[in-house]
Amino acid sequence: MPASPRLLAPANACDCHIHIYDPTRPVAPTAASPGPAWADVEAYRAIQRRLGLTRAIVVQSTAYGTDNSCAEDAIAALGPKDTRGVAVVGPDVTEAELQRLTDAGMRGARFQMLPGGALPWEALEPVAAKIAAFGWHIQLQMDGRLLAEREAQLNRLPGTLVIDHVGKFLEPVTVDHPGFRTLLRLIDGGRTWLKLAAAYEVSKTGAPLYADVGDLAKAAARAAPERMIWASNWPHVSVKDLPDDAALLDLLLDWAPDARVRQRILVDNPAEVYGF
Repeated sequence: MPASPRLLAPANACDCHIHIYDPTRPVAPTAASPGPAWADVEAYRAIQRRLGLTRAIVVQSTAYGTDNSCAEDAIAALGPKDTRGVAVVGPDVTEAELQRLTDAGMRGARFQMLPGGALPWEALEPVAAKIAAFGWHIQLQMDGRLLAEREAQLNRLPGTLVIDHVGKFLEPVTVDHPGFRTLLRLIDGGRTWLKLAAAYEVSKTGAPLYADVGDLAKAAARAAPERMIWASNWPHVSVKDLPDDAALLDLLLDWAPDARVRQRILVDNPAEVYGF
């Protein structure tokens, strides 16, 4: 049986980024991958039990484009009291559809600006304008090295912004890099949150601590613990050698050594972002 994490998760701890897949659903023409057929609700429930987590955020997979039904069904199955979602919607989305998705548990709109993403940069501001009235945030994944080029655009967005995966610097950088300094400025503005997740996707130093990405995570957590959230990024579709989920949770022991800060990252901050 897989080992439990060393970190004892506090009550109402939230995993802020998971994907659920269903091989019976059609795959979008923009998708880079259909995703693993085994990554269903029951498989994730086992992860939740192992890690001692109770809340989760189901993020719409790029596999399904703007068809959010798989994520909606997963929210319902995992339990709408303790589960929220992030949808993919285009600029043509109607207010009625946004209300329906809100009622289904959606609290954000995903923009994946790497291969497989369904929407272009040109859609970002129109979508942000539409979702603002519903209290949604923009969830953004991009190469963090390019953040400085997008800083003005991101500062124009209404509402809040969640940046994925410690900024997702496709080549790990130092804390002095312009992209990381931009990230800290965005966070310091008070409307941007950072997801401490998926270090394994880009790290060159590797497990167990992913020290190159970890340096960025620790710097961000020290600078603004009130703007950090954590995620497993289960089921880790971008890599062949799957990381250990317990070890990913235990990274917080290194990235945020203070238990009070971990309480904010795992419980209080997600409650504010996702409306628990």
